[in-house]
Amino acid sequence: MFCGLEPRAPSGHRSLPQMKLLLVGWLLASVWAEAQDYYNLLGVGREATVREIRQAFKKLALTMHPDKKPNDKSAHDAFLKINRAYEVLKDEDLRKKYDKYGEKGLDEQQGGRYESWNYYRYDFGIYDEDLEIITLDRGDFDAAVNSGEIWFINFYFPRCSHCHQLAPTWREVAKEMDGVIRIGAVNCGDNGHLCRSKGINSYPSLYVYRAGQKPEKYFGDRSKDSLLQFSMHFITTTVTELWQGNVFTEIEQAFSSGVGWLITFCSETGDCLESQTRQKLAGMMEGLVRVGWMDCSSKAALCEDTRWILNRKKLLWLQTLDSREIYNQIINHLPDLPLLTKDTFQSQLAHHRWLVSFTFGEKNTASNEHKKLKAMLRNDHIQVGRLDCMVDAELCLSLYIQKSCLAVFKGMGVSDFEVHHGKNVLYNIVGFARESVSAHVTTLLPDNFPSDRKEPWLVDFFTPWCPPCRALLPELRKASIQLAGQMRFGTLDCTIHHHLCSMYKIQAYPTTVIFNRSSLHEYEGQHSADGILEFIQDLASPSVSVLDPESFQRRVKGRAGGEIWAVDFYAPWCGPCQALLPEWRRMARLVAGQVMVGSMDCQKHQSFCRSQGVRAYPEIRLYPSQPSPADTYMTYSGWNRDAQSLRMWTLSALPRVSVDLSPESFRDLVLLGPDHWVLDFYAPWCGPCQHFAPEFEVLARMVKGEVRSGKLDCQAHQQTCQSAGITAYPTVRFYPHLGTRRPLRQDRTRKQMYSDQS
Repeated sequence: MFCGLEPRAPSGHRSLPQMKLLLVGWLLASVWAEAQDYYNLLGVGREATVREIRQAFKKLALTMHPDKKPNDKSAHDAFLKINRAYEVLKDEDLRKKYDKYGEKGLDEQQGGRYESWNYYRYDFGIYDEDLEIITLDRGDFDAAVNSGEIWFINFYFPRCSHCHQLAPTWREVAKEMDGVIRIGAVNCGDNGHLCRSKGINSYPSLYVYRAGQKPEKYFGDRSKDSLLQFSMHFITTTVTELWQGNVFTEIEQAFSSGVGWLITFCSETGDCLESQTRQKLAGMMEGLVRVGWMDCSSKAALCEDTRWILNRKKLLWLQTLDSREIYNQIINHLPDLPLLTKDTFQSQLAHHRWLVSFTFGEKNTASNEHKKLKAMLRNDHIQVGRLDCMVDAELCLSLYIQKSCLAVFKGMGVSDFEVHHGKNVLYNIVGFARESVSAHVTTLLPDNFPSDRKEPWLVDFFTPWCPPCRALLPELRKASIQLAGQMRFGTLDCTIHHHLCSMYKIQAYPTTVIFNRSSLHEYEGQHSADGILEFIQDLASPSVSVLDPESFQRRVKGRAGGEIWAVDFYAPWCGPCQALLPEWRRMARLVAGQVMVGSMDCQKHQSFCRSQGVRAYPEIRLYPSQPSPADTYMTYSGWNRDAQSLRMWTLSALPRVSVDLSPESFRDLVLLGPDHWVLDFYAPWCGPCQHFAPEFEVLARMVKGEVRSGKLDCQAHQQTCQSAGITAYPTVRFYPHLGTRRPLRQDRTRKQMYSDQS
């Protein structure tokens, strides 16, 4: 897909005031048009999650679908608009391009197809309305399954009938196991790459994930009881039977270590927690409260003594047998996280890693859940505390903490910290804390912003409400680990630090910039650690020459006799151009030393590109070696713009080093001649042969001077190839010469052949 040129200004004479008025009018019209944007079409805010976008689209699809309006000729076009909006906003990469460049930054074909009304009614977003089921996508899957909690995940496909049959049962399992293990769902229609990377090849596929362990697939029948029994198998927390020999020592040991006890006294009246309920509660409160039971029907006196002793301690007597009610009462009863103050904050954070919950006096369900963080992060040696910004307002202001949040302090003092911007749920918080203490990403403030630092910095300008921004943050952490000691990483919240973001003309989020002393380089590419690493590698050792009109004339038009240039004419606002950018850099590295590779920004040099006949973006041209005229070029018209396809096209333009052989020259030069030879036996109709041809020329250049290279057409010279024992195309064979001229080490006779058939 190509992006057309931006329209020229209209010709004609107008006075300056008229021009100003027209310009203002045009800008207002642009603002109004932009107000009718994809977010408005779907009725969602710019901070909407993928789940919220999907829910909004489904509601519109059920009322606006052309199937429901057979007599409305405009229904098709109207539905295409909301379908395109959905297809763009659900994809974090497309969403970023849209936020930055508007519609002109997108592929025109995006959202051009849609499904029937029945699909949106019955197959679309199966679990979007189920609060107990957590829908995961590629942005939060890894953090979830590595959080330390147990996950039972349903990988499904919207059109799969078995997936729909399972859905009601899966909802029942989710309600039954709520708070015990996490019940999740992954839509493999929207997250195909994620599902393939996890080895999912059938639907529904049910897997249990535990941090640090291999996922375990469920193969049993899909009844509720079987699924619950399988789930409970992974709750390994001990439930203790208390008796004369252990009751008092167990209770005292737990109390002395700060762990509480939940004891159910079982009598013949049946007023006792069932075995499975005890096991569930043990899993829900692991590390906080131990669970035990006493048989009072046979040990009545012991039960009475135990009750008498426990009544002397701070107790919570529970009057319910419902596991969720018991859990809520216990979690409310447990002490809050340790309180940090301005007097203890700096000393505590100087030498220890901390996860700090900043609050503004409020106490809610989320803050109660945070009580579990201490136990969940104990093995990671991360301490957990809280700080009340209503009490220590000055300290919070110095850190630019303006609302309730969590932050990881990495043991290097107050200034080295990272704020959590993910979901306020335990699995996301725990995953963030573990990643953050190992990574080298710092939350930037005006005092430590690297505008004049000597060492290179990668700065991510973002807003917390932007889903692509949140998806990029874990990738930055991964990249920071890979580049530890070479580059520092920081994030700047543009909702707080408006002046800094305005200073660097940040117009879309996320915008990632490399600060290397006086040089600034904006990152354009996939939101992945690998993409960032490739970009930084290319900055350190550029593979693509940035051309302007002067250097184009001097280096491309005035190229030396043996030089070949491949040039990408692009515009920064063009979506296909942005998609090409990382592939163009990869291609340049693959052909380094053989082809010169450049790029020309046609937004910056618009008139020059027009003078060169560039009419759409991206336009990829190859300028062959002299003695061709300087203006001679070939245009790439291939459908695929990946690095390998571009490499093959580029290499095919190189002058040949190999020679064509006939039966006579094969006999005289190869079999009887004085040289070493490597031959490519091929057939013109053979697709793999055509694909391999440029690779063979690369080989021919590598061995030039030591080994001669030749090609034999086995369609034209079938008998010769049959006599040589060729049975497949292409076949590469090495014919060594055993004479004294340029000998190569080999252990075979002249008649023996090295072959590599593919």
